[in-house]
Amino acid sequence: MSVVAGGVAGVDQDDPQKGRLPLQRVPNEGAAAVGAPDDADLDRTPDPATDPAAGTHPGARPGPADPDVSDPVDSGADGADADDAPVFRSFESALEAQEEAALEARYRLAAEEDPAAGSLLGALLLRRGDLDDAEPYLRRAAASGIRAGANNLGVLLHQRGHREEAAQWWRTAAVAGSAPAAHALGLHLRDHGDEPGSEYWLHQAAEQGHTGGAYALADLLEHRRDTVGAVRWFRTAAEAGHREAAYRLGRLREAAHDGQAAEPWYHQAAARGHARAALRLGVQLERRGDRDGAARWYRQSAQGGEPRAACALGFLLRDGGDEVGAADWWREAADAGDGNAANALGALHSSWGETEMAEQWYRTALEAGDHNGAFNLGLLCAAEGREAQAEQWYRRAAYAGHREASNALAVLLLQRGDTPGAEPWFSKAAEAGSVDAAFNLGILHAGRGEQHDAQEWYARAAGQGHAEAALQLAVAKERRGDTDAAAVRYRQAAERGSAEAAFRLAVLLERGGEERDSEDVDRWYGVAAEAGHNRAQVRVGVRAAERGDTRTAEVWYRRAAEGGSRSAAFNLGLLLAREGGEAEAVLWYTRAADAGHGRAALRLGLLSARHGDLTTARNWCERAAAYGPGGVTERAVRLLEALRADLSA
Repeated sequence: MSVVAGGVAGVDQDDPQKGRLPLQRVPNEGAAAVGAPDDADLDRTPDPATDPAAGTHPGARPGPADPDVSDPVDSGADGADADDAPVFRSFESALEAQEEAALEARYRLAAEEDPAAGSLLGALLLRRGDLDDAEPYLRRAAASGIRAGANNLGVLLHQRGHREEAAQWWRTAAVAGSAPAAHALGLHLRDHGDEPGSEYWLHQAAEQGHTGGAYALADLLEHRRDTVGAVRWFRTAAEAGHREAAYRLGRLREAAHDGQAAEPWYHQAAARGHARAALRLGVQLERRGDRDGAARWYRQSAQGGEPRAACALGFLLRDGGDEVGAADWWREAADAGDGNAANALGALHSSWGETEMAEQWYRTALEAGDHNGAFNLGLLCAAEGREAQAEQWYRRAAYAGHREASNALAVLLLQRGDTPGAEPWFSKAAEAGSVDAAFNLGILHAGRGEQHDAQEWYARAAGQGHAEAALQLAVAKERRGDTDAAAVRYRQAAERGSAEAAFRLAVLLERGGEERDSEDVDRWYGVAAEAGHNRAQVRVGVRAAERGDTRTAEVWYRRAAEGGSRSAAFNLGLLLAREGGEAEAVLWYTRAADAGHGRAALRLGLLSARHGDLTTARNWCERAAAYGPGGVTERAVRLLEALRADLSA
């Protein structure tokens, strides 16, 4: 068992501007031109990726784009020192304050007689946060039919908690054609459960080109499972620069298993500083093998405060061999509350032999709410022989629904002889999807002779890719004489890494005697042999010798013999003897005979008799007669009788 790592998921919205009510202004035409109240183009719902003023206090304003004021960061050719930057910023702030004061004075002079100027003054005061001073001006503008005044009065009332009155003024402005007011009214209705009304007004805002309206409409449609509509409006908002819409569009495309279509939208959002989009983009790039690109975006996402990206970057570095770098990023993620990263750190320290540090990080993971921490603590204790503590940790994780902990707990109880206690945990784990638990239940039922139940659990495990379960099914099929079905299951298990299944499949095909299967026979014997299967290694050697390829035969006989195969040792002895290497052949015959190989013992008896060592020959013949099989025993007995006659002569 190993550390269980969590996945990267989540589609909750991280845009701090989501649902923020827009402040609408009429154009700043100046004191001489206040008669053009068409304000729609000047209202904004700030998005941090597109608006330099997004996220600021409502009263803040971006600095004026004054061409005569140089960039305070760029020293330029005049040799200004970078330390002078605060002076430039102070100058800009003072200039901005002077301009705003002058603008406010002009608006105040005109506001008494001109409601449009009052609307502009109210908007300025509202942005500054001076609600008491702004309200009378906005009320007068709204009562005069200025839609910007009505919308901004709604914003003011909403900030004061007067939601219903705010909605009335938004409705007035929206009916007059204000897209920001339609957006705000749509959000208000959505929050009060009126989804049809919300959809109507958000649609009005979106159709007028309001980016926030398009995004909110898409969000509502996705909630109502109208994916087609959601994609349309997320796309509209994303194309207008809304980074959260681009991210959400990417998520929808990825959910539809279209990662190629998702990637450009993730890239657009990530390029605008969206941390989770950078994370998803990193995942996409890693899946297709672009490790450098993935690392870049994981790093950007992590630096943007996304702990899961720091965790993912850690795994990427570890897989690339940089365990120290991985530990640094995992530590950063773990310190931010990522349990998966804490578990990874625990596993890393465990692999370094630092069990105390491993235990500390596993506990940190558990404190972060990741029950893998309890499971891994159980594994750690079990590896150190602390079974009582291991059981406690396994139980803690198992009761929290951790399926592998349930399986591990059941195994521990079964090893202790508590089968009644183990079986319910195996069942719980298997029902939760643990393949190992399903296989273990099969073993449990088979041990009790309940073959039908055993086969059902084996089939469930095999269906989820468990090679040994498929092997058990194949053996049962072959015993019943269903060789075709057995071959299918053997092949399934062999393709999933079972050397025994590969060997048995080769034997089955070889017994079939079909010429067309010869290549398959060699292939599966080879697969099993390369995996260290002794009997397969012997068969590879035998088949090579039959083809006259004694060099290949010797290689495989030697590997199998060194792995403990007495048949391989005997065959290697035969091969060496035929090629004149009798001295080494005797060594391998001896190894085989000492392991109980009757033919090897008989061969040694014959060789000893041939060299005149009748006593040694008799000893080997007696052992050969005892080892068998029947034919060897008969020959050994006849040789013994001849040896006794010679010895008594």
